[in-house]
Amino acid sequence: MAEKIESLKDLKSASAKVAKAAVSANSETVVNKPKRDKFGRSYATGKRKDAVARVWIKPGKGNITINEKSIDQYFARPVLKMIINQPFEISNRVNEFDVVCTVKGGGLSGQAGAIKHGISKALNEYEPELRTVLKKAGFLTRDDRTVERKKYGRAKARRSYQFSKR
Repeated sequence: MAEKIESLKDLKSASAKVAKAAVSANSETVVNKPKRDKFGRSYATGKRKDAVARVWIKPGKGNITINEKSIDQYFARPVLKMIINQPFEISNRVNEFDVVCTVKGGGLSGQAGAIKHGISKALNEYEPELRTVLKKAGFLTRDDRTVERKKYGRAKARRSYQFSKR
């Protein structure tokens, strides 16, 4: 009988050790390894509306090149420049990375959003520790809102033709 009690105590202590190990393993956040090519760059694709941006980031002085033009030439509106720089500002990496990207489709606003999404994903690939900051700000989530298609029998997607009584 005493042997059974001792074996139960051993079993309880062993299960407690396993539970502690499982809790400590869950509390540690798993950080992925940085993904960089042979030139030290990280790549990501960003999307917004109908725009698709292919983005490469590498350590540098903060130069941003879009379709072989500077950011000042490509985006005239300061709001669009601010949107593109948001991932760097929130992660405290302003003027630390050079960005080269090509963007197609959509308008300027959608392209700026696509570049922002691509920069955020590329920063996450370059420095996986930044994931929590970027995820909390919502920059890693693709905004899937697009223009609704026009339906037949309607003037636009939902607007009906003007009603005439006579």
